[in-house]
Amino acid sequence: MSWQAITKSFELADGRSISIETGKLARQANGAVVVRMGKAALLATVVSNTEMREGMNFFPLSVDYQEKFASAGRIPGSFHRREGRLSTYEILICRLIDRALRPLFPDGYYYETQVLISLISSDPEVMPDALAGLAASSAIAVSDIPFNGPMSEVRVARIDGEYVVNPKKSDLERADMDIILAATEENVNMVEGECHECSEEELVEAIRIGHEAIKVQCQIQRELAEACGKTEKREWESALQEDEELYQKVEAFAKDRVYEIAKNFWDKHERRDAMTTVKNEMVEAMEAELTAANEALAEGEEAVSVDDTIKLAKDFFDKVKKKVVRNMVLDEQVRLDGRKLNEVRPLHMEVDLLATPHGSSLFCRGETQSLTTVTLGPKKDEQLIDKAAGVEFERFMLHYNFPPFSTGEARPIRGTSRREIGHGNLAKRSLEQVLPEGENNPYTVRVVSDILESNGSSSMATVCAGSLALMDAGVQMKTGVSGIAMGMITSEDGRVAILSDILGDEDHLGDMDFKVTGTKNGICAVQMDIKVDGLPYEVLTKALYQAKEGRTHILEQMNQVIEAPREEPKPQAPRIETMIIAGEFIGAVIGPGGKVIQEMQRETDTIISIEELPDGRGSVQIFANDKDSVEKAKNRIKLIVVQPEVGTVYDAVVKSVTNYGAFVEFLPGKQGLLHISEISWKRLASMDGVLEEGDVVKVKLLDVDKRSGKFKLSKKALEPSPYGDGDGGRDNRGRGGNRGGGRGNYNRGGGGNRNRRN
Repeated sequence: MSWQAITKSFELADGRSISIETGKLARQANGAVVVRMGKAALLATVVSNTEMREGMNFFPLSVDYQEKFASAGRIPGSFHRREGRLSTYEILICRLIDRALRPLFPDGYYYETQVLISLISSDPEVMPDALAGLAASSAIAVSDIPFNGPMSEVRVARIDGEYVVNPKKSDLERADMDIILAATEENVNMVEGECHECSEEELVEAIRIGHEAIKVQCQIQRELAEACGKTEKREWESALQEDEELYQKVEAFAKDRVYEIAKNFWDKHERRDAMTTVKNEMVEAMEAELTAANEALAEGEEAVSVDDTIKLAKDFFDKVKKKVVRNMVLDEQVRLDGRKLNEVRPLHMEVDLLATPHGSSLFCRGETQSLTTVTLGPKKDEQLIDKAAGVEFERFMLHYNFPPFSTGEARPIRGTSRREIGHGNLAKRSLEQVLPEGENNPYTVRVVSDILESNGSSSMATVCAGSLALMDAGVQMKTGVSGIAMGMITSEDGRVAILSDILGDEDHLGDMDFKVTGTKNGICAVQMDIKVDGLPYEVLTKALYQAKEGRTHILEQMNQVIEAPREEPKPQAPRIETMIIAGEFIGAVIGPGGKVIQEMQRETDTIISIEELPDGRGSVQIFANDKDSVEKAKNRIKLIVVQPEVGTVYDAVVKSVTNYGAFVEFLPGKQGLLHISEISWKRLASMDGVLEEGDVVKVKLLDVDKRSGKFKLSKKALEPSPYGDGDGGRDNRGRGGNRGGGRGNYNRGGGGNRNRRN
C-alpha cells in the first residue's frame, strides 16, 4: 500500500500559498484531503453510501466542522476535557459549507452522504472558515461521488480601502467589509457577510473579486482529481421517477384549480387548506380509478401498485403547483397574496409593550411576527467562548427562537436548531454595525427574538424588532436598522422576476433567497442562497437596489414608532457607570485578596469589575439597580484613588497600635504611621491609654517620602504649640524645636539648634 501523497498548490495575490494534499490520510473514506495554509491544516473527508434507504424522499446530507483543541496546543476547558457538541461558531461554518454543497449534488441523488472537516493544526493568522469549503469540495472531487462541482469558498474583506482575498486575521480587524462567498467556476451560489454601511456597487465588486479567486481554486481541484485518476463517477439510480402519462393526468386535474386558488390571494393557512383539499380529491379519484382498473384485469395481467402510483402522483401535484405559481408571477406580475413584485406586506410595530424587560418591541410584517426583548447586564454577564484558538468574550448576544406554534405545527423541541443559530447570527451581525463602542456602551446586552408567527422573512423581522427594542432600552445606537428578504423566479426563456419581502411559499417555490439589512446610509449584512445556475451581476445589482427601496420603506415606518434611542435606560433597567483610574490604584481598589472591592460591593449593593486597559490605566465598571448605589460606590472609589496632598487634614481611623505609635488609615487604602512623637506636644512615655483601634483622629499630612512613598502624619501639628509660633517650639526633651536655621550650640536645655554653622 502506497503512502505517497499527491499535492497541488496555488498562490494568493499577496504571495501566500495554499496546498491540497490527498492519498496519505483517511484513505478508507471515499475522498479525503488536507488543505494547508501557513501552519493551518484542515482534514476533510466524504463518504456516501452505495445503497439508498427505502422510502427516502430527500437528500440526506450532513456536514460537520470541528476545531480540535490540540490544533492550537490547548486542552478543552469543559468538564470532560474533550471536544463535545459543536459550538455556535462551528455550526455557523457547517451551514456555510452545507448551503454551498447541497445544490450541487444531482437531483434525485438521495444516498446518505457525510462530509466531515476538522481543523488539525491552527495558525493565529489564518481564518479556517474560508478554507473549509475548499477542503470539502476537494474531498468530493477526489472521490467517485457524483457532484456538479467543484466549488470553493473565499473570504473577501475591504481593508484600508483595498479588497483582499482571505486576509490575515490581524488585518481583518481593520476591515469595513467582511463577506464569505461560494461559487463554481461559472456561478456564485452563496454569499454571507457584514459591512459598515457599504453601497450596493461596493458589495457587487467584492463578490466579483471573490468569484475570480474561486475560479483558480476550482481549476486546481480539477487538476488534483485528474492526477488521482478520479474523474469518473459511480453509477447511481435516481430516486426521482418519471411517468409522463401520470404527470399529464395530474396536470389536467389540478392545473386550473391550483391557479384559481393562487389568484384568490388567500392567507397562508387558507391557501394551504385549499391546496390540500384539491390534492386529496385528486388522490381519491385516482385511487378509485386504479382500484377499478386492477379489478378489471384479466387473469395473468400484472396489477398496478396503487400506493406507489399515488405517492408519485402527490410528487407531481407539487410540481404542478410550483409551475402554476411561477408562471403566474412571470406572466401576470402578481403574487400569491396579490402584491406587486416590489411591494412590502402591511406593517405593524410597537415598543415598550412589556413592563419588566429593559426594552421590548413587537414587529409584524404580514403573517410574520417577532416579539423581541432586550436585557442589560454588567460585565460579568459576558459570554465566555472557549475556542481552539483561545478564549473569547462576547458582550452582545442575540438569540432567535422559532417555536413550532409559529407555523401552526405541533412537534417536539430538541434544543436550538442550526437554522435558529444561523438566523440569529445574521441579525446579530446586522445590529452590531450600529452599536456604540467603548464607554458609550458599558452594558452586556442580550437580545431575544421569539417568532410568534411565521410566513417568511422571520430573520429580517428579528433585525427590525431588535433595532426597535434596543432603542426602547436606551442603547445609544447610531441609527436604526431594517432588513428585507428578496426572492427571484426565472424561466427557461430568460425572464426574471425579483420579489420584495417574500412569503414562505415564494421562498420554497423560488430560485433565490437573498436577505439584505442596512441603515439609511448603506448595507450592514447580507445572506444569499441561489438555487439555479447563473445569476448575472446585472440581476444581482437590480435585486440589491430593489432591496434598498424596501429597506428604506420599512425604516421610515420604524422611525415613526421610535426614531432615536431613549436618552437613558428605563427606571427598571440597571445603571452602569465607568470610571478610568490610574494603573497604580488598581490594586488599591481591589485590596488584598479582593477585600476592599468585596466590602464595597456588599456595602453599596453594587457589582464592580476592573480591567486593565492597553495604556496601563484601569477601567472600573459599577453596576447597580439604582443611581444612588452607583454614586455611593463612585464616591468610595474616588476616595481610594485621590492623591494625598501635603498639608491637608484628614479624618483617620486607627487600624493598629504599637509601642512607637499607631497605624492609621486617612484615606481608603492609604495608611501611615502616626509616630508617638507626633501625637502630642507632651512627651509620651508609652501608647497605653493614648489611642485604641477604631478611634477616629484628625491628622495632617506633613510629607511623603519620595523613595519609599511612606506618609508622615501628625496630630500635634493641628494643636497650638505650648512654645509659641517661633521656629517650631521645643521637642519633648526640652530641646529646640527647629532643627534648621542659623548659629547655635547643641544645648540639652537650651534654645539652639542641632546644626553646626551653615
